[in-house]
Amino acid sequence: MIRELIASNIENTLKTITANGRPKYVTREPFDFERLSNAQYPAVLVQTDSESRADSTINGDSSKREGIIDYRLVCYIKSSQIDTARNQLAQIIEDALDVDRKRGENAINTEVVSIETDQGSIHPIGGVIITVRVTYSYTRGNS
Repeated sequence: MIRELIASNIENTLKTITANGRPKYVTREPFDFERLSNAQYPAVLVQTDSESRADSTINGDSSKREGIIDYRLVCYIKSSQIDTARNQLAQIIEDALDVDRKRGENAINTEVVSIETDQGSIHPIGGVIITVRVTYSYTRGNS
């Protein structure tokens, strides 16, 4: 299933980042960020979000479809400089995802389309939500 392959690719990409400030805990399963140890920050929850699908216009073949799916990366950081750490983590994640925009040949394109912060609502922890949009094509019945 292409959707699952793409989600797994995003998770694995984030797990293999080596840059300073990289995510230390990455999962697709919900977790209580307040129960994480300091060593597990930054932490990222990868969630499959909304998707739109349409027939592809390539050669007029109605079995060819295109999907545009959003993944929400819910990130938590702990730092004495929360805003700086949020910005750094967002940049590290975007840079890592840009290395393979085709998600292991399962997608047409990957792009970060929005970055939102918690605006201090969960202080002393900082939060950032990164929306990643992936466009992919598939044959009807094989998504």
